[in-house]
Amino acid sequence: MIQSIFLQAAGESPLGGILPFALLLVVMYMFFFRPQMKRQKEERKFQAEGLQKGMRVVTTSGIHGKILDIQDDTLIIESENSRLKIDRAAVSKEQSASYLPKEESKKEKKAKEESK
Repeated sequence: MIQSIFLQAAGESPLGGILPFALLLVVMYMFFFRPQMKRQKEERKFQAEGLQKGMRVVTTSGIHGKILDIQDDTLIIESENSRLKIDRAAVSKEQSASYLPKEESKKEKKAKEESK
C-alpha cells in the first residue's frame, strides 16, 4: 500500500506541482498588482502636471478643497473657510463636475413645487 503511494508520487512531473502556484501568481498580478500600479502612475502624473489654480481636488486624507496657490512642492487649498498648506503628493484626484451632484434646473424645481 505504501509502495503504491510512493510509486504514484514518483510518476508525476515536477511541473504539475509548480503549475498551480504559477497560475495563482499570474492571476494575482493581473487582478491586484497591475491595476494598483496603473492607478499610482496616473495619480503621479496628475500631481506633477495636472494641478491648476481654481481646481477642486480631494487629498489622500479625504479633505475636499479648492487650490488657491501652487508653489514648487506645496499647494495652498481652501476648505470650509480655512486654508491649508499641503504637499503636492497629498493630492489624490480632481473633484470635477461629474463627481458633484447635478443641480436641478429651474423648470424641474418649479414642477416639483407645483405638484406639492
